[in-house]
Amino acid sequence: MNSNTQSESVRAIDTVVFDLGNVLIEWNPRALYRKIFGTDEAGMEYFLSEVCNTAWNEQQDCGRTWADGIATAIKQHPEHEPHIRAFHERWEEMIPGAIDATVDVLAQLRTLDIRLLALTNWSDETFPIAQRRFPFLSWFEGIIVSGRERLIKPDPAIFKLMIDRYQLRPGSTVFIDDSICNVEASAAEGIHGIHFKSAPELACKLRALGIPLADRSC
Repeated sequence: MNSNTQSESVRAIDTVVFDLGNVLIEWNPRALYRKIFGTDEAGMEYFLSEVCNTAWNEQQDCGRTWADGIATAIKQHPEHEPHIRAFHERWEEMIPGAIDATVDVLAQLRTLDIRLLALTNWSDETFPIAQRRFPFLSWFEGIIVSGRERLIKPDPAIFKLMIDRYQLRPGSTVFIDDSICNVEASAAEGIHGIHFKSAPELACKLRALGIPLADRSC
């Protein structure tokens, strides 16, 4: 491949798809449960690994109602009922705020001739809270919410849905996620996957793909 062909390939990116949690919006259950458990760090870690753990929470992200999820957890762990109920009732306390440096990257992309989409594992019931809190969510042409679709990353079906719904060209699309499993799943569909670690590194990787962001760190 000659340099002109390489340059044309690099400039071919026309769509950037963002994950939301821990890419643009901080999500951390410990932000809530440190308030609840106080100095009992071991008790908090037990609760988050054995009671309201990732697998349990992902069922809400995949479309299970919070009412059913809470009822299931209470039935299995009745001694933790108040703490289980807090996971939904005080859910907003688990999203302390935006990750401003990544929002800045998004803002730069918004000024370019690039489509902006989001693909997130998130409960359909709680996602409206995020939409009220974070105005930058309105910058996206579309947002696929797993709980609404009853599909969850890294299931290939949710990436196929995104490609079909928005008529994407996978080779011209970039997907950004903090989960390497999700990045690998996107790459299996022919999408350029970027494993998110920090906003400066993300900006560097996007520039390497030919997207003309401000050169601030590399």
